[in-house]
Order: sequence, then structure tokens, then C-alpha cells
Amino acid sequence: MNENLLKPGILPAAAISTLCDQGIIKLAHKADADQVQPASLDLRLGPTAYRVRASFLPGPKQTVAERLKGLVLHEMDLAGGTVLETGCVYIVPLLESLKLPKGISAAANPKSSTGRLDIFTRVITDYAQEFDKVAEGYEGPLYAEISPRTFPILARQGSRLSQIRFRSGASLATDDLIRALHNKEPLITEGEVNIDGGLALSVDLSGIKQNEPIGFRAKRHSALVDVDKKAALEVLDYWEPIWQKASLILDPDQFYILASREAVRIPPTHAAEMVPYNPLVGEFRVHYAGFFDPGFGHASGHGEGARAVLEVRSHEVPFILEDAQIIGRLVYEPLTAAPEVVYGGGLGSNYQKQGLKLSKHFKPYIVGTH
Repeated sequence: MNENLLKPGILPAAAISTLCDQGIIKLAHKADADQVQPASLDLRLGPTAYRVRASFLPGPKQTVAERLKGLVLHEMDLAGGTVLETGCVYIVPLLESLKLPKGISAAANPKSSTGRLDIFTRVITDYAQEFDKVAEGYEGPLYAEISPRTFPILARQGSRLSQIRFRSGASLATDDLIRALHNKEPLITEGEVNIDGGLALSVDLSGIKQNEPIGFRAKRHSALVDVDKKAALEVLDYWEPIWQKASLILDPDQFYILASREAVRIPPTHAAEMVPYNPLVGEFRVHYAGFFDPGFGHASGHGEGARAVLEVRSHEVPFILEDAQIIGRLVYEPLTAAPEVVYGGGLGSNYQKQGLKLSKHFKPYIVGTH
């Protein structure tokens, strides 16, 4: 096995490609040209979707296929594309499966574009007791649980809604590592650094640029979103720009796109993840899509000044969000080796140098159209 797979840390693209070549990652179809990212692998939907009665975990004694029996309401062919409706739960076998060796584990997350469309997506393995976690030594299929929350979506075989990151050994994420990285090169471009269980990010409700909205609120009962079409949709058909500043009342079950005050940097030698924030500080959830690739917001990827886009949903009660309120934390981990290409380095990265930015499916929002 490649020695970089034995070193502790997050596996970069070259190591992921090695896993594919060795059959540790099994591909039902040849990999897409841009499927391997700097520190993750995009996962592709297979040809069949199952609408089920409810979300589930198979538990330690059952496979997903066994657990599906009795839960399936309808079987759907994804080959030519099909509509996945809001409020419904679907299970889709993926085109990728795994045969992980001892010492290699994995974690999945929605892709950035998936989170920005409010598509609740999680990866399930056989015998799983947690979503989005793949234990070391796991051998078997991967499944996506998909539940569009705001917009109905058109998806097809090969659509990529999730991504998976591979880790050799135990996690090396610590606050001391973040402090050392920040002392070497600031991880945020302005403001005082707050490191406590990760690097704190706060919400910008003052406006990144003058005469631009502070965020967007999703419109309900909008039209369909084709998850594979870029820059095809008009913003105002799906989103309401938010103009009031300083504070924002989050309405329960509404979905918001906001941005961090801080522009963040991910060094090319490290990867980062937005961790679930402490629910005791507010009744909201932030960031479905938590992976930040090496080079995001960094000069190495021509991305100085990239902000974190925040996908925010309030829970049971209305909640007032204030400008500069801490809303998430980033944890950093080293890679086992530097990637050959970083985020923004020619991979078709959609969100380098971003400010407040909707998903890639929408045309640019022109200020002054409100």
C-alpha cells in the first residue's frame, strides 16, 4: 500500500486515485474527469431511487437492503432523470462502493451546491449506527438518503450530491494545530481570532459590499431545480433578497443563505470542516455542507478573500440572529501529502473567491433588480 496511506491525516487526490486503482474504492462506472477533488471524492447516484416511508439507520445487525424491505413505497428509474419531491425521503444506491483496509475510515457530507439548495442528504452504509460515517475496514455498498426541503429537484444517474473524505488513522484536529497554522499564516483575513473547539466564524449581517443584500431567503413553492445544470435559473424566481441589516429574525422552517464576516484560508497542506455548532447558543442549524478543500480562500488556489457561505435553518421557534454572532467553527486537519492540485487550481471549482453566493445553478444576481 502507498506509504502516504499509512501516514495519519486526510488523504489527498493522488491517494484517492490510488484507492480506486487498487479496488479499495470500487466504481460501477468509470470515474468522471473531475470526480476526484483535492481532498475528497464526489459520489454519484446509481440508476434506481426508492421512495421510503421514513428515514432510518439499519443498525448493527442489518444491511440497508434488508432494512428497505417493508419501507419502500415506490421504485423510480433515474436513468433518464426523475423528480424528487420536497418532504419525501429517497434512498439511492450509489455507483461507488468500498473495501476499506484497517486504518482507513471515511466521512461523507453534502456537496456545497447540494447544501445551498436545502437538499438534506446523508450517506448510509450497511450495519450503520450513524449517518455519514464509514468505519475502518468497512466493505460494502454506499447509499444516499435524499430529502429535498425547499425546492423539488430533477436528478439522474450520475448526479453528484454527496462527497466523501478518507482519513488514515485517528483525527489529528486540535486547537493547538489551528493556533500553529494561524501563527504561521493568518487563517482569517481580518478580526480577532477565536479558537475554542475550532476556529470561530461569525455571520455578516452588515453587508459584504455596499448596495448588496445581506442574504437570501428561499421562496417556497418554486419551480424545479435540475441539479446538473449550471447558471440556468433566475435568482428572483427562487430567492428573496434580504436587505435589512444588523439583525435578522429566522423564521422556523425557512431556509436562508448568509455569509461569514471573516474571509477564511485553508492552507494547501490541510483540509477543514465546519463542525455542528453548539445548539445551546441558538435555535438554528448552520452548514449542511461542511468540507473545505485545501487551497480554499488561499493564494495557492488564487482565492484570497473567500468567505464561508452559511446555509441556515431555524428550528422550533423564531430566533434573532445578530451581526457578528458566532455561527460556526472550522476544524483543520493535515493531509498525508500535499495535493497536486488545490481548490481553485483548474478543477472547475465553483466557489473560490466567493462572497455571498448562491449555488452554481443560478445566474449571477444583478444588484438593482430588487
